[in-house]
Amino acid sequence: MSTPFPTDLKLHQHSRKLEVSFDDGSVFELPCEYLRVYSPSAEVRGHGPEQAVLQVGKENVNITAIEPVGNYAVKLVFDDGHDSGLYSWSYLHELGSRRAEYWARYLEALAAAGHERRG
Repeated sequence: MSTPFPTDLKLHQHSRKLEVSFDDGSVFELPCEYLRVYSPSAEVRGHGPEQAVLQVGKENVNITAIEPVGNYAVKLVFDDGHDSGLYSWSYLHELGSRRAEYWARYLEALAAAGHERRG
């Protein structure tokens, strides 16, 4: 099975969402906060699940730039200075298709760590 390829990326800065359309017909609106807390960078993920760093206080983060990386990914630049993760097409598709599951997991991790979203 081939990886869906994006046909369009639209940043909606006012609503802080990245809309990604894929050639398989799927379209996802991914909030900037969600993309930031699930950044594929080592800074967020660590070098293994036990080293992952829970991201807190990212409710109002926005994307300031989208930089293409070859024909396989984009680098998202966030207004909190984070810019080290490369979002491959397959990872963006995964984030879109599993958003409800991943978001629930993030909210559970926040609660377990004693943090509460402010937005």
